[in-house]
This record gives sequence, C-alpha cells and structure tokens, in this order.
Amino acid sequence: MPSDRARVPWDWLVASRIALVMTVMAGGLTLANAQEGGPGITQRTVFPSFDPKAHACNPPPGLTKTLAYVQENERDFLQGVDHGLAMAAKDRGLEYRRVLAENDAAKAVEHIQSFLTAKIGGLVATSPDPAALTKPLQKAIWSGAFIGTIVPPPATLLLNAPQYATGKVLTDAAIAHINAKLGGKANVVLLTQDTMEFLAPRFEAMRDGLNQLPGVTIIADIAPKPVTKEGGLATMKTILLANQKIDVVLGGDAVVLGALQALREAGKDRPDQFLGGIDGEPEAVSEIKKVDSPYKASISLSSPVFGYAMGEFAADWLEGKSIPQAMDILPIALTSGNIGQYEADLADPAPVYADQMRRDAYLKMYGNICYDTRDQYVNFPWSSEQK
Repeated sequence: MPSDRARVPWDWLVASRIALVMTVMAGGLTLANAQEGGPGITQRTVFPSFDPKAHACNPPPGLTKTLAYVQENERDFLQGVDHGLAMAAKDRGLEYRRVLAENDAAKAVEHIQSFLTAKIGGLVATSPDPAALTKPLQKAIWSGAFIGTIVPPPATLLLNAPQYATGKVLTDAAIAHINAKLGGKANVVLLTQDTMEFLAPRFEAMRDGLNQLPGVTIIADIAPKPVTKEGGLATMKTILLANQKIDVVLGGDAVVLGALQALREAGKDRPDQFLGGIDGEPEAVSEIKKVDSPYKASISLSSPVFGYAMGEFAADWLEGKSIPQAMDILPIALTSGNIGQYEADLADPAPVYADQMRRDAYLKMYGNICYDTRDQYVNFPWSSEQK
C-alpha cells in the first residue's frame, strides 16, 4: 500500500548517547534534566488478559500529539502498518509522520533520536538490527512516549505473532499439498529469517513438520539478505544453479515472491508446485487468486489491522488510558473463500477494530500499562507461546 506522505530527510550523524533535558510542569511539580529510567520487565513473564476497564492514569506531560513511524523498508507488509497507523492517527486527531530507514539501522537510530528531540508522543519502529534501537527506544519510553514495536523489545506495546503456530499453519498446508499432488515427495527450499532470533520458531516449525516426511528433502535452508523480493530473487537464482527441480518454497511473502520470479525467469515454475509465504502481502494474494500459479498459500498477519490498533492505543496512551503491554497477531490461512473479506479488512481496518468479534479474529491482547506504570515496559522477547 503506497504512502503519499513525503519522506522526511535526516542527515545528522548518529550520536552515541544523547541527554534528555526536559522541563515538565505537572501539578505544580517541575522535573528538570530527566534521568534514565529502569530496565523494564527483563525476565520472561506471562501476562494476564488485557483489561480494557483498568484504572486510567495521567497523560504524559510535555509531549506532542504526534504519532511517528520509523519504517524499515517499503515491503508491502510494512506499508500495511503505515496504512493502518495513518488511518488511526487521522481518526484520533494525531499528526502522523513516517520516515524510511531503508534497511539501515544507523539511519533508524537517527530518526528515533530526532523524534525524541521533538518530544514525539508516540512512536512505532522497525529495523533490520533491533539491538541497535534498544537504547534510543528506552530513552523514548523514559520520556513518557508510547513506543510500539513488532516482535523485538523494548516497547510499551510489543506485538508478536505466535511464531511457531504461524510456521506450522503454513507447513501443514504444504504437507497436505505434497501428499495430495506430489506423491509425498518434494525438493524443498526454506527461505528463513533465522538471523532474527525472534522469528526463528516459525522456521523450526517448518523443519519439524517436513522432517517427518521421508520423501521430502530440504535442499536449501538459507536466510536471504536483505529480506525483500530482490533478496529472494537473488537467493533462488543461486539455488537454481545447483538444483533445477524445486517443488516447494516456504518463507516470508516478500522473499518467496522473489523466488517465484526467479523460477519463472528460468522456466522452472510449474502449476503443481507449492510456494507459500507469511504476511498476506497483496502480491501474494493476487498470485493465490490465479488458477495456475505455483503460489498456493499465504499466512495472514494483517498489518493494516494491527497497525490501526497500535495507532488507537497510542492515542489512548496520550489521553492517560491503560493499554495492553503485548498483543498477539493471530495467523490466518488465506483461501479463495476468505480473501474477499480479508482484502476489505486491509483497505479499511477501522470497522474491524470497532467490532470486537472481527477484531478478536486478528488480535489478542495481554497485560496493562499506562504512563504512570511505564517502568513495566516489555524488555524481553515476549511470546504467548511456551515452545
């Protein structure tokens, strides 16, 4: 989903540390030279279900009514987050700003620090190197801002998918196809993101499932760099130099779409292949609709819907309301029977969020946090899964 908001150029060098000097007037009390806060919750914790009726607290003082998004790159999944955030900001009367890090962690850090200096009220950030963002995001949390992240901590609202379950849903669909259409035999390519430890369980699920089939050979198990369509294209071209017959390709939608392009360019695509991805990206959905496309499935983690939810909770935070500490993005296997409704939800996530039954099909919320309890921010790799 392309964004028509202009990119904001930043050309400052990354500062190793910045001091927050902030004077806040709240109930007659002046806080100057705000100090760094605590480390948050660092030990694995099981949060109870989110209580929407939890007692509210004070709104954060001295921050602007602005929601910002530091976007890692322009792949469709992250464009969907942008779409949802922008809609929520508009609906809740927040200024919205988006900047692109272009797969550059140092640039992402610069953006965060610039927003911090501008006393931004809410920030959602993604990066190819989550560790590089830890300190800047902590400083933003200590300043009182809402901080949302997708998978890695730290955050006042951390989103994750049940990663093993997500990988298993896709693997089960692939196994059913291998048994029904390929006689139980297949050469499989796994395009992983194992370099991102938080996503590793989805690929563990793929290996666990496929290794149970004696006729299946995993001929490549590799993490493309970068994790984009171009990265998948380049990786599959290399794989094809050694293996001409590919039956199954699994991974994130972006890289699997690149692999499909490589197969087509080499004349090695077949209608009986099973290419399946994760993210429910629009191009993947378009491929699934085609009768003879090798692309058979995509596991939806509807980014506009959870992006909209993050925007809503950022607005709630700025009003002093209690919001979830963590949120599951529930995997949904897209089929020809539900793609129509799914696409409608992508285009207009506001009605989904407003309807609890529809929202609960996409999201599950845990814990409670607000400005006054921000020392309880999530600072460990949270997952609702025990595996």
